[in-house]
Amino acid sequence: MREVNIHNLSQEINRSKRNKDMCISDDEFNKSNMHYIQDEVKEQKSSNVAFNRYKAKFFNENGYALEKYDEAKTKMLKYIFYKKRTENEIRTKFKKDYSQDIIDDAITELKKLGYINDTNYVERFVREYMALKSLSRKELRYKLMSKGIKNNDIDLYFSENSEELNEYELQSAIKIVNRKKNSMEDIEIKQFLLKKGYTSDNIKLAMSY
Repeated sequence: MREVNIHNLSQEINRSKRNKDMCISDDEFNKSNMHYIQDEVKEQKSSNVAFNRYKAKFFNENGYALEKYDEAKTKMLKYIFYKKRTENEIRTKFKKDYSQDIIDDAITELKKLGYINDTNYVERFVREYMALKSLSRKELRYKLMSKGIKNNDIDLYFSENSEELNEYELQSAIKIVNRKKNSMEDIEIKQFLLKKGYTSDNIKLAMSY
């Protein structure tokens, strides 16, 4: 795209005037000069409008190609549909493939559409582990942290479901005690449960069953 430099245009036209040995009057020359400059400015404005339309069609306001953005969003959706993911997992997966702006904008849109929701992920994750594993609350917390879940989201869920989680931990401890009591001494079982993060109160209760 050519940029118009009014000063340079004036100099160019003035040189042209001198070369013609003053064959036209000053008024005629000035009118011609002005029309020439106006035509050049209109041409540049027209080019700017066309370029801006092209840019708006193919590029985001942050400067990246919309085609690249759509590609990233599609890949993220496939990654989520295969298995539910946390926001951190998605960022980690695609950070080498796309710019930060593309990742941020794609994640923001997918959050609005409900495809990424760490709060729902926490609940689903805990429910699955409660149904399949015998874990302490501390172990559940560590597993969520390893997925990149923020502490505030974990704290909120644990606070709102404290009684249920405490009962789950107690039942988990009881299962472990029953599995270990024929092969380990009581003190060894207690130490084992403490290392896994079980509370002292739940260990005592589990040992008394």
